[in-house]
Amino acid sequence: MENLEKFKDIYQRACERKGGPKVLEAMLGKPLQPAELQQIGDDRFLAEFTQKVFQSGFVWRVVRNKWPDFERMFFGFAIEKILLIPDEMLEQKAADPSIIRNFTKVKTIRDNAQMIDTVAREHGSFAKFVADWPSDDIIGLWAFLKKNGARLGGNTGPYGLRAIGKDTFLLTNDIVGYFTQRGIISGSAQSKRSLTAIQQSFNELQQQSGRSLQELSLIISRSVGDNIL
Repeated sequence: MENLEKFKDIYQRACERKGGPKVLEAMLGKPLQPAELQQIGDDRFLAEFTQKVFQSGFVWRVVRNKWPDFERMFFGFAIEKILLIPDEMLEQKAADPSIIRNFTKVKTIRDNAQMIDTVAREHGSFAKFVADWPSDDIIGLWAFLKKNGARLGGNTGPYGLRAIGKDTFLLTNDIVGYFTQRGIISGSAQSKRSLTAIQQSFNELQQQSGRSLQELSLIISRSVGDNIL
């Protein structure tokens, strides 16, 4: 792709900024393999999406501290139990001070449980559906979550996927800045044109390197911006 650097040049710069290959590699981590991802319960996907929905625009530490109460309040995010929660009970739970009292976000729990259940009925499990989704079109999975889920657009869905182990890049400030500076995207990084250009760039870098999207995303982000050492 025009204006895209070679992987070896990006990697070398990241190594120089971070103190060498050994230090850089220790920062990367690896996503789960599809077979591992398929073993994750659908309740964990709902839990992860819910946590990211509440962390969006809020202090992450507060959400983490309250998370045991979220798990208790919502039956460990068991899909079948969540789907049976009536509106009145959902309102009561949203008013409980042991969790973050935001009814709009609390409603997403049942909505996203419905999405997960619908997908699971067609594909065997939501985990299998996610595991089988090809990495060379990860933006397609983002679009699916945005369209069919509740408040899973923007970075919320992708962050949830990364956290649970699905291989994905993330549109962090450093990543967006890199592709903007290279002239690969312009305007909003969330536009269809920009997302397609970024996906194509990652696909090309993946072919060059054999690395996961997660590794590539982290390497690029460490090769630019203000995060030196």
